[in-house]
Amino acid sequence: MDSSAAVGLGTDLGQHARALRRVHTAVMDGAAPPVRPRPVVSRSWNRALGFGLDPTARNAREPVPWAEVERRRHTGALASVVGEIRAVLTSVAHASSFIVVLTDADGVILWREGSPGVLRRADGLGFVEGARWTEEVVGTNAIGTALAEGAAVQLFSAEHFEEGQHPWYCTAEPVHDPVTGELIGVVDVSGPALTLHPALIALVSTAARLAQERLWREHQESLGRLRRSAEHVVATTSGPLLLVDDFGWVAHYSGVLVRDRIAAPREHVPVAVPGLGLCVPERLGEGWLVRPGERSAHLTARLRTIGGENVLEVSAGPDGSGEWRAGVSPRHTAILRALAAAAPGGLSAAELSRTLFGDDAHQVTVRAEISRLRRVVGALVATAPYAIAPGVCLVCED
Repeated sequence: MDSSAAVGLGTDLGQHARALRRVHTAVMDGAAPPVRPRPVVSRSWNRALGFGLDPTARNAREPVPWAEVERRRHTGALASVVGEIRAVLTSVAHASSFIVVLTDADGVILWREGSPGVLRRADGLGFVEGARWTEEVVGTNAIGTALAEGAAVQLFSAEHFEEGQHPWYCTAEPVHDPVTGELIGVVDVSGPALTLHPALIALVSTAARLAQERLWREHQESLGRLRRSAEHVVATTSGPLLLVDDFGWVAHYSGVLVRDRIAAPREHVPVAVPGLGLCVPERLGEGWLVRPGERSAHLTARLRTIGGENVLEVSAGPDGSGEWRAGVSPRHTAILRALAAAAPGGLSAAELSRTLFGDDAHQVTVRAEISRLRRVVGALVATAPYAIAPGVCLVCED
């Protein structure tokens, strides 16, 4: 059974729905439930109650203006991947009595299509284009809970917070920008609860993966354009160098082992690159030229707490003072500490998920967090497996 699945194979859906309603009633009344809700459901119910939502009512959800929906459709990162998602899900939706929903990172429904009968039922629920389907607005639901948890979520019947959503199931998975690691939207399949099929989790996951692959192909094409535009400069520049885009992704390398990503360059701000040491990026067209400075290529990174903030200081040479500094979030601090404590072989996504979350069900979240971390620290963190890069000494100060 998939760790995000709401029901196991062979489950009597009607009987399970009735059991969940008893659990929901007990929890909302402040009584002890006959069985505990799943942890992801319990966490979400607690959040919804904390927002002051009423489980017995249809909580207010005014759609954003249609002009704003159109703006988000055409300016957001999801615009180029709608076709991939439709290709996987929409043709199946009509035959299988469900609807396909795509939201942006704010939980605003931008596209919705599928079974006409289910669409009409969704209208009555306020599950329409322009509606903001977050936990703060409508309580526990797969879209809002996937946004809150940063992971795939499937909910069945009375696992939803609002009683009006109990006749439904929903299966949702976040879509991350593979370039930045940012969560850019959610793909969701919803339908009548008693029609839930075990294959839907895999189907939704496939749609999200194909969308992310499309975004990655577009990024590779942009790196190719950057490489071609800088050919004349790169060809006449001696010594080791990197040509990178604004996110630190490498379009061209020469004489250096870093081949995928460094920290996102900024004007006049040194960047630490294993094998090159501390470099000052130079703007070159739509990208950056990165060449070594005069300091040692050996890098020492110190993770410190200064004024209550977590800071990573990097120097060239084991005894050098901090010459490059970046603030890091508590989550990224935990990742760096885990990698510093890991064996030389590093950690897989599953191992890092267990270290951070206590289970291996958050591997998608881990990959996204690593991508965001590497936008800050770049090649100081290696991938496949995740580890502190060779030539970098990371010291974690208490």
